[in-house]
Amino acid sequence: QVQLVESGGGLVQAGGSLRLSCAASGTFSTISAMAWYRQAPGKQRELVATITSGSSANYADSVRGRFTISRDNAKNTLYLQMNSLKPEDTAVYYCKADARLRFGGRSYAYWGQGTQVTVSS
Repeated sequence: QVQLVESGGGLVQAGGSLRLSCAASGTFSTISAMAWYRQAPGKQRELVATITSGSSANYADSVRGRFTISRDNAKNTLYLQMNSLKPEDTAVYYCKADARLRFGGRSYAYWGQGTQVTVSS
């Protein structure tokens, strides 16, 4: 099993910054791709950014240029640096990791419980 715990969310004014973290623990052997998703009230969950094990990143158009996804493989931790925050960034942000368990031959997607980000105008 893989546990993902997000942290760093909170309340920030428009134009401000936050950095989210996602720490992975458990019996996995490797983590390949990781990603941040978010879900605003009344909206579907959407992909924010992805990053490969080699740190190749992709971003949703809505956050490109403002957010930066990164990872520290030695610490099994994913980050999302969010700058120039807008009220429309308000959402619960979720961490996802594709991980292979010890003694397992395939990868599965694991999700964190989410952290709330609220951006005031």
